[in-house]
Amino acid sequence: MSARPAAGGPRAIPVFLYHAVMEDPPDWIAEFTVTPKQFGAHLDAVVDSGRTPVTISALAEHLAGRAPLPARPVLLTFDDGFADLPGPTAEALAARDLPATAYLTTGAITPGGRSLLPPAPMMTLAEVARLEQSGMEIGSHTVTHAQLDTLAPRELTHELRSSRAVLEDALGHEVRHLAYPHGYNSGRVRRAAAAAGYETATAVRHALSSDHDEHHRIARLIVRRGHTLTEVEDWLDGRGARIAPYRDSAKTVAWRWYRRSRAVVRGPVFAG
Repeated sequence: MSARPAAGGPRAIPVFLYHAVMEDPPDWIAEFTVTPKQFGAHLDAVVDSGRTPVTISALAEHLAGRAPLPARPVLLTFDDGFADLPGPTAEALAARDLPATAYLTTGAITPGGRSLLPPAPMMTLAEVARLEQSGMEIGSHTVTHAQLDTLAPRELTHELRSSRAVLEDALGHEVRHLAYPHGYNSGRVRRAAAAAGYETATAVRHALSSDHDEHHRIARLIVRRGHTLTEVEDWLDGRGARIAPYRDSAKTVAWRWYRRSRAVVRGPVFAG
């Protein structure tokens, strides 16, 4: 499937979403894990593509009309905060001089914290500053990794504001960017994210972003273990996925209403 824009249309911007990079992940995250060998091949493809890697702040500056982007940008993002992130993953990025953005689930990386993520090797809050020093920009991925579009207003506010405050205390500066757990969001969630002080928020959508994308629903391409290097290269070439922004499908809206109804009975549920 080709997703090249028509003349004058939005410019395709691949925003890659990674989770863990490890050989033997827990079963629950295995589908969203790549091996170090796969990851290295993906990073080499980024370098060979001629695209310029940027952080989410650079895209935010462009979407706000404050600064231009490079001609062919690409973003590398990481969710949750698995243990490989401040170690071999950060080292692989640094070896190729590639900046990235890491969205961290504070309840999962804080000693004694509470999160809905199943057990897995995670980094710690004490490593956040070192992660930033390695060249990664830090964003919030909420406190517990709940499905935000199913939460009551007070719970939603807590997830957005508390996670941001914890990261700001660890880093000593403002945290302006958010990633919705599993991409789940709605108009209400997007408005709450803006009110909580986030300049951008990334979703999933498994689509190419663009220079016309929505500030609080930036599309990302979720990288799964079954994706081939050819697929990654296609995305880097602006092909193989649709280009955001676009309206939610009827299926997406129906799924949201089902999850909301389920949450009334079961309470907050892991976004996965």
